[in-house]
Amino acid sequence: MRNGVQMERLAALKARIATIEKQPLPDRAALPAGQGAAPSLMALTRPLPGLLQEIYADRHPDGGAALGFALALVRDLVTPARPAVFFLQPAHAAQEAGLPYAPGLAGFGLASGRLVLGRLAHVQELLWAIEEAVACRAVAAVIAELPEDAKTLDFTASRRLSLRAAAGGASVLLLRYGGNRAASAARLRWHVAPAPSAAPPFDASAPGRPRWRATLERSGLPQSVLRGGEDLLLDWTENGFIPVRTDAAGAGPAGFHHPPSSGSPPPLLGDRLAQAG
Repeated sequence: MRNGVQMERLAALKARIATIEKQPLPDRAALPAGQGAAPSLMALTRPLPGLLQEIYADRHPDGGAALGFALALVRDLVTPARPAVFFLQPAHAAQEAGLPYAPGLAGFGLASGRLVLGRLAHVQELLWAIEEAVACRAVAAVIAELPEDAKTLDFTASRRLSLRAAAGGASVLLLRYGGNRAASAARLRWHVAPAPSAAPPFDASAPGRPRWRATLERSGLPQSVLRGGEDLLLDWTENGFIPVRTDAAGAGPAGFHHPPSSGSPPPLLGDRLAQAG
């Protein structure tokens, strides 16, 4: 009798997983495309909740670009019902690379008070923390930095994360490094690198907008949403991503605008936080 009940529960669980995997995403076939931009990449102007994504950088020094790209994707996922974003790192990575800079977060439309930092001793603990975070209905997204040799995250583990993200409705963005693109269950895989910013008007020596060269290496979404194999230069503005025109004139995006200052910058994340592991 007991075995029969267990078999029924197992069958129900398999049916639930199958339903989650087949659940269609909201129709985004009519998403507006930026001028001169691939319509698929311009779908980034709308949030895609409940997805597992990988963001690869070739080198650890490009980790800032990878994190910035992840924050840009996360901004529109944050809502009053889901106000929190988790950023999880191995403890040694936090010691070597430091912690996010609060005024920089504001440039991506994310208040530092919404970001929860976690520093974990082992990759196994980090994966457990991701699963626990996406189970919370107040969490919009989890950004997790993984070491280059994170062999614990095999296809089975990534599939588990993908199912948890789909079930909970919170996105998971994994920051990874190096050229090894092992098979995973991530719905989207990005390869990003920093690109030189365009000089802003009126002051060529001032910092320009954040700019990435982003390649969508893999897409597990319908063709009408995002297609793999496309490459584009993207600038970040207070209104989100915009494509960079690469015509013969070399014209960049128009309308550079510095957001108004809101007074003194907020306290730095990690201020007086012990850096010992």
